[in-house]
Amino acid sequence: MRKSYYYSTYCEDSFVVLNQMQQPNPLKAPSFIQSLQFILNPVGFLEKVHQQYPDIFTAKIFGFTGIPVVVVQHPQAIQEILTNDRKKFVVPGHVNKILQPLLGKHSLLMVSGEQHKRQRQLVMPSFHKERMQSYGQLIVNLTEKVMSQLSLNQVFSACSVMQEISLQVILQAVFGLYEGQRYEKLKHLLPLMLGLFRSPLYNSFLFFPFLQKDFGAWSPWGRFVRIRQQIDELLYAEIAERRVQPNSDRIDILSLLMEATDEEGQPMTDKELRDELMTMLVGGFDSTAIAMAWELYWTHHLPEVGEKLRQELDTLGNSKNPMDIFRLPYLSAVCNETLRIYPVGVMANVRFVQEPVELLGYHLEPGTAVIPCIYLTHHRKDLYQKPKQFLPERFLQHQYSPYEFLPFGGGVRRCIGDALAMFEMKLVLATILSHYKLALADHQPVTLQRQIMFVGPGNGIKMVMTGRRTPFKIPQSTSKTTQSFY
Repeated sequence: MRKSYYYSTYCEDSFVVLNQMQQPNPLKAPSFIQSLQFILNPVGFLEKVHQQYPDIFTAKIFGFTGIPVVVVQHPQAIQEILTNDRKKFVVPGHVNKILQPLLGKHSLLMVSGEQHKRQRQLVMPSFHKERMQSYGQLIVNLTEKVMSQLSLNQVFSACSVMQEISLQVILQAVFGLYEGQRYEKLKHLLPLMLGLFRSPLYNSFLFFPFLQKDFGAWSPWGRFVRIRQQIDELLYAEIAERRVQPNSDRIDILSLLMEATDEEGQPMTDKELRDELMTMLVGGFDSTAIAMAWELYWTHHLPEVGEKLRQELDTLGNSKNPMDIFRLPYLSAVCNETLRIYPVGVMANVRFVQEPVELLGYHLEPGTAVIPCIYLTHHRKDLYQKPKQFLPERFLQHQYSPYEFLPFGGGVRRCIGDALAMFEMKLVLATILSHYKLALADHQPVTLQRQIMFVGPGNGIKMVMTGRRTPFKIPQSTSKTTQSFY
């Protein structure tokens, strides 16, 4: 096995060169080529490497660490990593520095150590499952509102429509904005800013900071900077207004964050609030929309899946309580299988070894960068039979460990908005299938494309609405099911 001499040890927010590292299965291509392949086609890059190294390999990918990173896709190694967060492994926030132009330096993704622990403790209560119940009817109503605006027999992009639903959920449930000038401006500016980074040009700006040059409003980076500035002004104005006129009756996440205090009684600063709002937007807008678009694709690409799900939804009758919908077992299985076959985040967070550790027989010294690969783990044949096939039943027949199925990452860096994302995925899909008849506009293969830090369908998934649906009525006494696979 080839040895590489690079030195690195974690020192809160910086690295000091110290140790000799032995690389497990290092890729031979130049660092720039590996980075370019990963940026342009992350799934293709990973699948090609996986054929040669099915459990662990070392890659040099710009944007993660600037140094070699050990990629693991074996549950045993992932369990070792995730169960030893903050002990044998650490996640310094600055490894996510490629996202700082979008999120800001106070984002939960950007901080580490005690600061990360404090921020997470402040944010976590706003995303408790019990809190999600208050957003149930809101999500259903927003889905109905958006879907009712579609014309019959007119082709639409499932991704675009799901983005519209996702955006309105964020504006109302997270930002607490329902109407007015500020609401309308943010509704226009937020998707405009994120839409920039769906292009390969803007995406490369995040991975190669030397491209981040503001040459005026007409330059690519200059355009982004000015849109971001307008968004910041609106968010800071909303925060300032609420500080002057607090309302304890509000249940949106921004209001809850403004009320939260740490162990010393200190609230979040305006900058921390702004950066957390942007983190929830970037982390929840595209990712949830992509997952919901995939749900629509699979339930119509495989009609038997959609029909089985409609039959389950019909058991609830016409008066569907959001929590009863959330608990439906086959609906949960469809959502889980959607996140398994095409997880929107192909990688979890990078960790750095703090003390000597062994992974799959490889000895790793302190300073080694390691990263669990979600996509490759979800496609292991020894875990998932016929991994390229969409089979929701696998989640009814087997309960996977958090080291085998990890669509939201894991450990102390697990996505904090996972409960809201799953709640939204289930309610939106259930509402659409219960009330609308849709069909795929074509059956061409769906390509995968990087979208900021996610991977989604390149063609947006073209669909058409063919009519409305009247659910089958049955006695209300059989309307409940308590089993849950979430």
